[in-house]
Amino acid sequence: MKEVKILSFGGYVPERIVTNNELMTVVETTDEWISSMTGIKERRISEGENTSDLAAKAAKIALERANLKPEDIDLIILATTSPDNFTPASACMVQGIIGAVNAFCFDMNAACSGFLYALNTASQFIKTGQCKNAIVIGAEVLSKIVDWTDRNTCVLFGDGAGAVVITASEVPGILSIHSGSDGSKGMVLTCPATPLTNMLTKDETTKCYIEMNGREVFKFAARVIPDSVERVLKEANLTLEDIKYIVPHQANIRIIESASKKLGIGIDKFYVNLDKFGNTSAASIPIALNEMHENGLFIKGDKIIAVGFGGGLTWGAALIEI
Repeated sequence: MKEVKILSFGGYVPERIVTNNELMTVVETTDEWISSMTGIKERRISEGENTSDLAAKAAKIALERANLKPEDIDLIILATTSPDNFTPASACMVQGIIGAVNAFCFDMNAACSGFLYALNTASQFIKTGQCKNAIVIGAEVLSKIVDWTDRNTCVLFGDGAGAVVITASEVPGILSIHSGSDGSKGMVLTCPATPLTNMLTKDETTKCYIEMNGREVFKFAARVIPDSVERVLKEANLTLEDIKYIVPHQANIRIIESASKKLGIGIDKFYVNLDKFGNTSAASIPIALNEMHENGLFIKGDKIIAVGFGGGLTWGAALIEI
């Protein structure tokens, strides 16, 4: 069975920055409240680019950095909760944009854990020999499914995309990976789809916006982050001292602070950029990985843990050697 390693990183966010002060003109809130409660100062909001547009731009950057041609790609998985359409899949649209004519493509929805689910799935295709090269993308235009009159949610989310190219390898790059779900608690974080209206029934009450029980999500996240970190460490027979960075889903600074305390490590071990981008759901971890790459924070042999949680409820972690 083949091993899997990450060849390259890519990322793209819309140019338009929306600050907390600007949100004060939309809903009743303050920069002080948003910053103190979440750690977010600003976010990027699309002015017309849809999810597949952001995803394709991130994928192109990752592909160029991998020194591969589009025809070399066998698989594209796009993790998103905000696709362009029910069908075609946004991954297929990305395929068309970048010219990856030999790839098979599909979307994956595991909310904010989506990138890690997609990375796990793509890795299995490579390990079993069905694929050699894959692009794994997390991309969101959450601004189209946010209720901009709800100050409890609209201040949290942003738009963006991140991508990695992974490939078959003789030496391991993904040392341990884990995914989990608990559907019994799924209703604490939801975004309804098209209402059930047909010739036999009619639903005029459904609003297709993100709704969240923040207290329950916090309790869930504060538990699964340290649990997931410890699980992948155990599976790889490593300790926290072996890890250079933990790259968490960028949801709320208080969740990250809670996880650092439970793990008994300093907050500086966690890479945090949510102050600039907010919560970009499935895109948050690959955006962070790309930013770390661009800032020269990785060297060959470094070990990092990416860990996420989201609606479903879902969670996951990957221990990666650069």
